[in-house]
Amino acid sequence: MAEAGSFAEKVKQQADIVRVIGEYVRLKKTGQNFTGLCPFHQEKSPSFAVHPVRQIYHCFGCGVGGDVFKFVMEVDKCTFPEAIRIVAEKCGIAIPRPRERSPEERSENQQRAALVEMHKEAAAFFARQLHEGSEGKVAAAYLEDRGLDRAAMTRFGLGFASSSGDSLLRLLKSKYPEKLLEASGLFSRDQGGRLYDRFRRRIMFPISNESGKVIAFGGRAMGDDMPKYMNSPETPVYSKSTVLYHLDRAKEALRQSDFAILVEGYMDAIAVARAGIANVVASCGTSLADPQIKLLGRFTRRVIVNFDPDTAGQMATERSVTLLLEKEFDVRVLALPGGADPDKFLKEQGAGAYKKLLAQAPPYLDYLIGRARKMDRTTAAGKVAALNFLMPYVQRLPDRLLRSEWATRIASELRVDEPVLREALRRAATERRSEVKPKVELLAPALKPAERQLIRMLIEAEGFREKLAGEIVASGLHRGLESEKILELLISKAGERPDPATLAGDLEEKDRRLLFDVLFETAGEPTWEAAESCLSVLRGRQDGQELEELQKLIEAKSSPEELNRLLTRRLDLQKKLARR
Repeated sequence: MAEAGSFAEKVKQQADIVRVIGEYVRLKKTGQNFTGLCPFHQEKSPSFAVHPVRQIYHCFGCGVGGDVFKFVMEVDKCTFPEAIRIVAEKCGIAIPRPRERSPEERSENQQRAALVEMHKEAAAFFARQLHEGSEGKVAAAYLEDRGLDRAAMTRFGLGFASSSGDSLLRLLKSKYPEKLLEASGLFSRDQGGRLYDRFRRRIMFPISNESGKVIAFGGRAMGDDMPKYMNSPETPVYSKSTVLYHLDRAKEALRQSDFAILVEGYMDAIAVARAGIANVVASCGTSLADPQIKLLGRFTRRVIVNFDPDTAGQMATERSVTLLLEKEFDVRVLALPGGADPDKFLKEQGAGAYKKLLAQAPPYLDYLIGRARKMDRTTAAGKVAALNFLMPYVQRLPDRLLRSEWATRIASELRVDEPVLREALRRAATERRSEVKPKVELLAPALKPAERQLIRMLIEAEGFREKLAGEIVASGLHRGLESEKILELLISKAGERPDPATLAGDLEEKDRRLLFDVLFETAGEPTWEAAESCLSVLRGRQDGQELEELQKLIEAKSSPEELNRLLTRRLDLQKKLARR
């Protein structure tokens, strides 16, 4: 509590609570107060209010409330003295000389201050190097070829580390002790124990903390050196899991737009920002970590993940989605068409096309269902594998009813018709289990009623057996069915009355079992009306498969003419299926 006459009381009196909280929460003036979404619990309608006259805040949803210090303590998870300092700095209030620190504390503070200053000098040095000497000019030309002009290089502080191995060392060694140089992460030691520049023949991307101070670097190799990208190691001022690239520049845009675009690399972040979309951050080439998510959550709870579409990018997307869901973020996923990363797509298609796709970015489950569709689902075991790919994400949905609704949709989207699988999926979703576990003995291949009737008709229907076989063959309706081998054999014998015992001898055991299972069923006399009904079911299945393939082609669209043709065909199929 701020005591009367204390420095804390002075800060509290001078601080503007709306300004301070506005750096963490997007506030909107409502009458005499300001309102926004509460940062302490998940909500869709704003119940968090700030009273500018009384200098207090209160959430009518979760009940939290207090003064400016209490807010900073809660949101930044800091102590009362730390909250006083943070508020004072934000409001430009001079902080009195602190208490006498221990020698160890003074040494640590001096070291951190010196390291920040060293990185500032290094950033300026690398920026000069980018346009000096033959190597620097080659690096600048490379960046220009990537679409960056000199203004963009200056805006993002890009630089170049030469191949000499000691140019930065020569600049700094007279100003800083060797122990501090080594602690900076800017230098390494050779086998003889001598220091040399860590970054050599690399384009340099300065990495800043939330306050905009350079604390590390990412270096991209110019030649065939490995690794392609090299980041600074952990230091007293840099921990890669607590920093998001470009956050220092994106803060205000994140609050205004109330969503973040999360990309993988420096060039992707720069490309998106240059396209006029400032609310973009990158994970500095590492997997997203809990501290980074917590940091992002101070500005927004909505994220569009736009990682590279390659295998590594897909894995990183799925890991990031998992972590974001655990923290109750609203997550969407943008997978750019043609296998392009954001940098490449923006160069080829422009900012307008990118913004349009951002607006259409599907919820994370739609993206994951699309991934599951590409898995082999021709067998029951394959369908189980596809469902188990999705279940860890479904289980993270906090609402039981929503989990059940998603389970129903997944079953429909993946065309899971087997009652056993549907029930297992429903149970796994409502019980928040991470996998579907149907009884193995119940997953034996099952024939659809239409398949079973057609098998019987191709054996028993003397009057229209050949006509029926011709209809099936003409459209390839038997392709991909569980009974495909049986139907192929029966079609080949359509000119004669097939003998079941002889047929069985020409089939593998699995198909032989299915055939006898059908033949031992009780059924009425075959009619052409019943046959047409079965054929209609198979045609509907075929149309559904074509619709699924069309969707894949639409997602990987090329020319506008081709896209229009695909969309027209999709509409025709949808109408056709609706009439069945």
